[in-house]
Amino acid sequence: MTKAKQPGGGPLTGVRVVELAGIGPGPFAAMLLADLGADVVRVDRPGGPGLGIDPAHDITNRNKRSVVVDLKSSDGPGRVLDLAARADILIEGYRPGVAERLGIGPGPCHARNPRLVYGRMTGWGQQGPLAPRAGHDIAYIALTGTLGMIGAPDRPPAVPANLLGDYAGGSLYLVVGLLAALHHARATGAGQVVDAAIVDGAAHLAAMIHGMLAAGGWQDRRGANLLDGGCPFYGTYETADGRYMAVGALERHFYDEFLTLLGIPDQAPARDNPARWEELREAIAARFRTRTRDEWTAVFEGSDACVAPVLSLREAPRHPHLAARGTFTDHGGLTQPAPAPRFSATPTAVRTGPALPGADTESVARDWDLPGLLTS
Repeated sequence: MTKAKQPGGGPLTGVRVVELAGIGPGPFAAMLLADLGADVVRVDRPGGPGLGIDPAHDITNRNKRSVVVDLKSSDGPGRVLDLAARADILIEGYRPGVAERLGIGPGPCHARNPRLVYGRMTGWGQQGPLAPRAGHDIAYIALTGTLGMIGAPDRPPAVPANLLGDYAGGSLYLVVGLLAALHHARATGAGQVVDAAIVDGAAHLAAMIHGMLAAGGWQDRRGANLLDGGCPFYGTYETADGRYMAVGALERHFYDEFLTLLGIPDQAPARDNPARWEELREAIAARFRTRTRDEWTAVFEGSDACVAPVLSLREAPRHPHLAARGTFTDHGGLTQPAPAPRFSATPTAVRTGPALPGADTESVARDWDLPGLLTS
């Protein structure tokens, strides 16, 4: 059967994905695949899991289509298995054992479609003492040592929203696993299960830090290292208007340019003596407090000092560099990050706004040749 292609879809055009609705890293992973051109069908439950926001504003459901299936009804699991039989990838984010109890676990799915890549997105993973327990991003990154690295040494660890666990340690690792398994399935005809646990991904993200720790180049405490705010020329500083500048002048030639433009070149020797770092930090902080963020932005504009203003979510899309690149885009009245990365031969795009629950049942039934989806 020829799979329907979507215009301007990207390199995954023709790949079919079933996403069993959830929240957090699963939907974001499915959005990444949809942004890359995959035909993602989100199976919403009656009433939906929801983020507590209007579904029309849930950007993680862009470029997808939605059908509603009640998995607790007598024919609900069968409808999901029908979709799985025609899919390349399936994503679920239930606690271990739930999909099996519903009758839509890897066994029944692979019985219908041996080539299926079955992706499982959880915080704790499919095995281990904590596998059946509830959790959220903050607990997963706490256990891996990742959260403990972030923040000032005299304050509680800083919470990095849910970017580090859910999306970096979860969604991105799930997508890497799905695409690797899809490559294997197309080469061999054999599907498999991808167990993506946020604890695994969040731990893996710190691989370089673990190497530095083993080599004696990283102290196992916050605010004492080159990249965690311990270093005065890698951190953030408040400006006269209560905003902030970010400094990353690690290399010597960048550091020298930074101090010259900041106006304290006499402090340059303090770089190589950690015993003087606090003195250097105070000097840098005092200088930054003499001008506003925008004034300092103008000072460092066009330089190699590795300094940038700390922008808010609403400010970022208006930055000249991001605007020139089209890093953000507007679609249907929603300003949102554009698909990433970019492809020279198969460009991606925001093709459709957030899929509304059940709005695409008819088109999915037609394109996937599943008339049973239309029956109540």
